[in-house]
Amino acid sequence: MTPGRGPVPRAGCWFTVLPDGPHASTAVRRLRGRGCRTVAHASGRPWLLGCWTDDELVVACQGEVRLAVAGPCSLGGAELAGRLRGVRSPFDVEDALRGAHGGFHVLASLAGEVYARGSLSGARRLYWTSVDGTAVAADRARTLAWLTDADPDPAQLAARLAGPGLPYPLDGGAMWCGVHTVPPGDALRLDRDGNGGAVRRWWLPPPVGLSVAEGAPGLLAALREAVSLRVTPGRALGADLSGGPAATALCLLAAEAGARLVTSGAPGPGGGLDDGVPGAWDTGCGLPGGVRGWGGLPGRGPGAAGGPGPGWGGALGPASTGPGLPAWGRREPGDEPSAGLRDRARRRGPASVLSAQGASRLLLGHGGDAAVRPPGAYVHALVRDRPVAGLWHAFGHRARLGWSPGDTARMLLDRGSYRDWLGAAADGLDLAAEGTGAPHRWGALPALPPWASEECVELVRDLLLGAAAGEVEPLAADRGRHAWVQRIQRAGRAAAFTVQDSAAVGLPSDAPFCDDGVLGACLAVRPEEAGTPWAYRPLLIEAMRGVRAEEFRPRVAEDGAPPVPGEEAWGERGTDPVAWVDESLLVAAGLADEEALREAVLGAGPPGSGVGRWERTLAVEAWLRELADHPVPSAVEPCEHDARVTL
Repeated sequence: MTPGRGPVPRAGCWFTVLPDGPHASTAVRRLRGRGCRTVAHASGRPWLLGCWTDDELVVACQGEVRLAVAGPCSLGGAELAGRLRGVRSPFDVEDALRGAHGGFHVLASLAGEVYARGSLSGARRLYWTSVDGTAVAADRARTLAWLTDADPDPAQLAARLAGPGLPYPLDGGAMWCGVHTVPPGDALRLDRDGNGGAVRRWWLPPPVGLSVAEGAPGLLAALREAVSLRVTPGRALGADLSGGPAATALCLLAAEAGARLVTSGAPGPGGGLDDGVPGAWDTGCGLPGGVRGWGGLPGRGPGAAGGPGPGWGGALGPASTGPGLPAWGRREPGDEPSAGLRDRARRRGPASVLSAQGASRLLLGHGGDAAVRPPGAYVHALVRDRPVAGLWHAFGHRARLGWSPGDTARMLLDRGSYRDWLGAAADGLDLAAEGTGAPHRWGALPALPPWASEECVELVRDLLLGAAAGEVEPLAADRGRHAWVQRIQRAGRAAAFTVQDSAAVGLPSDAPFCDDGVLGACLAVRPEEAGTPWAYRPLLIEAMRGVRAEEFRPRVAEDGAPPVPGEEAWGERGTDPVAWVDESLLVAAGLADEEALREAVLGAGPPGSGVGRWERTLAVEAWLRELADHPVPSAVEPCEHDARVTL
């Protein structure tokens, strides 16, 4: 049985998960009147409260068991209900969902006990906090921060300045004090009274052993399932036809499934929205039913609005609400800062064109490159299993990526544990240089920008040392698999940012490559074949063989580099760099040294060698300003419709 439809506010689908006990009453009182949908535990107490439509969250029940999936899922309500007959405990939930395709949250109430998780990629995340001593979960960290009046966590703000990113599990921490992330691949369990907040693993990497030829059919089948979930035959569906192989594959499969495609050719920073490979593919002009649209970039390509592209500074605007310079990137903040500030403006043009052509949803190629191509760290295990092959692959990656002989040898000979590596990363935080080109051991060493304050450095060091001293384990036993899974999860988080931004301009979007079934099919393939340095995306090419193969052919066989922003990054539509330093909330929080930041801005602007540093710094600064402008999430603004439904 599915609750009846109710109006959904502009914030889109959101939900909270409440334990089945009287101690959740504080959270219930605060949330009452804020959501248009409520689903109850078997006891009659609220279990799910929020806003969604019938196709966004499906609920089934069998006796005292309730099971809900939020997001694209191949199982409907009737099939979910049929699978509940054997579910007696949280350990049975995943068995009931075995074989389901899609990317979705899983939420269960079992005689008062709660089980909840997000998706493997992290594109659908879950958070929890304690409200008056009772654990409450939600799909949005901001909802929980509002519930508890939590302040941003200085340590997490400092961590977001580190590049190219923090190691697992620090890279996905919630941004507010007292709010916790349920890591992708883990599930949250709550007892009837909301005690514990215990997290247990629900996913393990699949066994490795398939060749590219053996694994390609499974990937194609998973991609077909993922795309078909988003396709209504004859209905207009927006898609990126940006030149990248993942986006092209989605267009071809959507057309095969009967979608009337409305395509956009607007590239991202590197030319391709999915993998940053400019002009890498002949994307074909024979897609059935396709309407070729062009969103255009500000100042670039057909249909451009004229004038230079928006600069980073323009994303900031004034430090507080009021008159000031344009702030094209300002919006309601997400759950964490996003470094894709400039890309927001790039996406607006294509989104408006696609909507005008009748597209009701947009397919994104995000996550495709991370899924089909593992990082070169797999050579560490390969050289131990098959020394000759491992050395040959290491030589190939060294030639392609510019690794030095000494760094390559040290990476191959290293036998340190993941905790040892975390400790070393903390000890060398002051000395780490971002973008050295050295091969990774367990991951890229985090580095902070030169304008980070001493307090900022200490906060990040404490996070690393705390993880090294704890019980943290890598995502997989060997570092190559660990690096591949982490890369996938980072891509999932990036996809979530884009999905949120697309929704904000009125065009819902999905990233099928982030579906669990697609990722499982990729991870089952031997990494030395999927990630070989001598072939370009061999797994995806093999999977797409025979699916309009004439429209899916490479024109280049090497990675392209995204253009490096020059001084125009501050742009005519930007803001005075000195002014934003004077008003910087990072400086006010003690995380950036004002003089060092001003010197860097005046000395070079965004230097080509430090683009990532500037993007991360401005992302955190913009997020803090957005948070000041929008202290209350739109999701929890009072809602006129609060229809309680009891199953």
